[in-house]
Amino acid sequence: MNPLDPDLTAEAALHEGGFRHVAGVDEAGRGAWAGPLVAAAVILPDPGSLPADFLTGVRDSKLCTPALREKLFEDVLGSVRAVGVGAVAADEIDLIGLTAANELAMVRAVRSMSLRPDFVLVDCFTLRSLDLPQRGIVQGDRTCLSIAAASIVAKVYRDAWLEGLAHTHPPYGFERHRGTAWRITGTRSASTA
Repeated sequence: MNPLDPDLTAEAALHEGGFRHVAGVDEAGRGAWAGPLVAAAVILPDPGSLPADFLTGVRDSKLCTPALREKLFEDVLGSVRAVGVGAVAADEIDLIGLTAANELAMVRAVRSMSLRPDFVLVDCFTLRSLDLPQRGIVQGDRTCLSIAAASIVAKVYRDAWLEGLAHTHPPYGFERHRGTAWRITGTRSASTA
């Protein structure tokens, strides 16, 4: 493993402190010109039970090629205990503002999980409207594996959403500017409420 890759240090410390369902949360599309702001939340397996090469290559989605993101997305979905996705549409962002929309997408992601987290690690800041123990980690998508995994899920999900927009709004070329070719199927879609 590359020493610059995110690791399980934060998750392992929380697990030792009695937390069993630690979720990492990140977003994609903050400040984008078009499309939704999408957040994902990911709960990894017990850090003490994982091999050293668990989710090798998972890192901040901005550091990955589209092809690598797609592969890592499948790796993440096949390895995690729970995942949730939340989104805020462009018209909602215009109504409530970017900061509130970012928090709303993240809270929606956490609340859509099939397994309720008992602690939340968030990229950069904390979520005031989420009544759970949490910690914001500056550059969390580069240092914390669960946040990096959430970064991958959020980016691939958002890119797929943009591909769908390309079909209804072809002149804008969303399919060329979304960063991946993955398509949402009925088994991969998630609640945005």
